[in-house]
Amino acid sequence: MRQSTRCRKQRRSKKPVLFLGIIVLLIILLGAGCGFIGATIGNLPSVRDTDRPVASSQVFDIKGRLIRTIHAEENRLPVDLEQVPVHLQQAFLAAEDIRFYDHMGIDPRSILRAVWANIGQQGIAQGGSTITQQLARNAFLTQNRTLERKFQEAILALQIEREYTKPQILEMYMNQIYFGQGAYGVQTASRIYFGKDVSELSLAQCALLAGLPQSPNYYSPFNNLEAAKSRQATVLNQMAKYEFITAEEAEEAKEADLGLRSQETLTSGGEAGYFVSYIEQLISEKYDAEVLYKEGLKIYTTLDLDMQRAAEEALAANLPDYYTDENGLLQPQGAIVAINPHNGYILAMVGGRGTDHFNRAVQAVRQPGSAFKPFVYLTGIEKGMSPGTLVDDSPLTIGGWSPQNYSRSFSGKVTLRYALMHSINVPVVRVAQQVGMHNVLANAENMGISTLVFSGAMNDDNLASALGGLTQGVTPLDMAAAYGVMANGGVRVAPSAIIRVVDRNGNVLEENSPRETQVISEKTAYVITNMLESAVLHGTGGNAYIGRPMAGKTGTTDDTKDAWFVGYTPDVSAAVWIGDDFDSNLQGLTGGTIPAAIWRDFMSRAVADMPATSFTVPPGVDGIAAEGFQLPSKPEDKEKKDKEDADSKDKKSGDKRSPADEVKETVEKVVGKVKGAPADEE
Repeated sequence: MRQSTRCRKQRRSKKPVLFLGIIVLLIILLGAGCGFIGATIGNLPSVRDTDRPVASSQVFDIKGRLIRTIHAEENRLPVDLEQVPVHLQQAFLAAEDIRFYDHMGIDPRSILRAVWANIGQQGIAQGGSTITQQLARNAFLTQNRTLERKFQEAILALQIEREYTKPQILEMYMNQIYFGQGAYGVQTASRIYFGKDVSELSLAQCALLAGLPQSPNYYSPFNNLEAAKSRQATVLNQMAKYEFITAEEAEEAKEADLGLRSQETLTSGGEAGYFVSYIEQLISEKYDAEVLYKEGLKIYTTLDLDMQRAAEEALAANLPDYYTDENGLLQPQGAIVAINPHNGYILAMVGGRGTDHFNRAVQAVRQPGSAFKPFVYLTGIEKGMSPGTLVDDSPLTIGGWSPQNYSRSFSGKVTLRYALMHSINVPVVRVAQQVGMHNVLANAENMGISTLVFSGAMNDDNLASALGGLTQGVTPLDMAAAYGVMANGGVRVAPSAIIRVVDRNGNVLEENSPRETQVISEKTAYVITNMLESAVLHGTGGNAYIGRPMAGKTGTTDDTKDAWFVGYTPDVSAAVWIGDDFDSNLQGLTGGTIPAAIWRDFMSRAVADMPATSFTVPPGVDGIAAEGFQLPSKPEDKEKKDKEDADSKDKKSGDKRSPADEVKETVEKVVGKVKGAPADEE
């Protein structure tokens, strides 16, 4: 009893200490919070001063050489709100801040709605930031996404609301925001995209412009018309939802001609233009869109200017000129991407002839043809096959589909190596049938092909995909990265273009390191590499040979709308594609012709200063390099050999042949073998 009483007294004696500790902790937290708030408010700029100084951003190559200065001069033509069409004002309200005229600068309801939409993964047209907050951020603050900046943004929004009227705020916002293509403000954007004064814009054009600030580079109709139209439709739907327009008007606007300026008036702008545009897109997606033009960034990239120049010149020197399309662009177009397979660095990128903004190296999704076959064969190797495994090249029908070889003939039993060397179609379909196309697709995706379709009525889990007949296609960037896995011993390193980003004050905003994943075995990577070496030395890829260890594969679609050569040395993986933007055929060109020549011309210069090393041979692959070259003997071959042996015996006692006769006979035999061999196939 005494002990129980004593315990209760001890517990009562601890309660005041606990309460005191809680009070002290609250005081400390309150003091810290007040200090944070005081320091944050103390650093706020005056909302009366809207002239924040800007600085140019610079893009450097991997050797520290300046590639491009992204000009700090903002292309802006201020305009009074009275000159802005009502539809454009309404479009911004519907897309960005429908409660603009009701809140006091910040809108808790919109913030909660945005959070809920993100949780539900539904998405809505406007986010949590009000128009006033966006103005505060763009006009007065840096682009760093920190708690301090978000708090400053909210405080400034409240101050702006006290200092200016709603129409004044909307006017400043519409003159401040960035629309892509170097355009700041609605007036400049209207002139750049449509070649007209903002007051002359149609409803369709208003909706397009209002959708751009969310992601100016991505939604630019000059970069991605499909995405721009999709975003425009979202804005129009929001306008109809909030009864600014009728549903009928929204549908009419979706179908209306946008009246875009011709892309003839646009150029990618100098050396490495496509790559710089790619960097701009990456930076804009990671930070706010205006950061490139206002924050004086130093962007250190993976590009090697020497390789870039070699790529641009190789493409320009080899592309044929078939015709000029309706946009003033020469066709066919082409693309090159080169990657260091060991760290994923993009060393060179050319997205076309340099006369437009569509970057075919990363945006063109095209059919790979036979360039997809290595993914089938490496899957077979993983399942226990080898270069000498025999596969039947004979007529095959699967569900009414009968794959054909390029030569429209068959060779009987052939080895895997021979089938890949000469790009024969039927054997690769049989291999895919045996190992399972789903396993092939899984390997391709793990190696870096990001555009495969695995579900739905139209998907890639079918044997036609073994020949490169995919639902969507592939990009040159993905192909260079995926082949790089084979060059890197089965290790995938995600492609990267940016090494480091530094702000105007020298603060490192980001620093990227390679991300490695072993996706196929080292043995599999070597065996398929050895087979692809044969495809260059003895098969369809001979035109790409550069006089040093290399591996690669040609690719041509049945309708010759796309032609590829993708190949690699131990240190560089590169993909070359040519094709017509409007899907016209290439007049019979195959991957072994112009694409292979472009690859050869580029790589000869790209690796000229690198040692000519061989591919690393892992343990357990003894004899692989010599396996699969010899085709199985046919009965008629045995009869011929027996007859030759008999003739030889008869001649032993007869007249001796002269050295000239021996040479002549040898040449005739070699020529006969060449004439009797199946032609290179695609």
